[in-house]
Amino acid sequence: MQIHSWSDMAWEGVTHDISRRIITGANEMIAQVYLKKDALVPEHSHVSEQISYIVEGALKFWVGGEELVLKAGQVLVIPPNVPHKALALEDTLDIEVELLALREQL
Repeated sequence: MQIHSWSDMAWEGVTHDISRRIITGANEMIAQVYLKKDALVPEHSHVSEQISYIVEGALKFWVGGEELVLKAGQVLVIPPNVPHKALALEDTLDIEVELLALREQL
């Protein structure tokens, strides 16, 4: 058992416009993802479902051909194996939760 503090963790650069902090357990992961306005997460899919909670800002998602906007305080559950991408409509802090055990089976 271990206690983690987001404020003690360094941001990891994913791209010039996206950074994250990740905490992993044996089977799950939770991540803070910071996206600068206009940052694009390219289309991808994974075997695990993804839960995204917008803490601040807004993301436009394309999920399985459907377009939607997720704003602060809203949560989106993306089903497994469904292609999705996102665009930051403003500077955004997103919390993501995924089941690692399934992702690692690929």
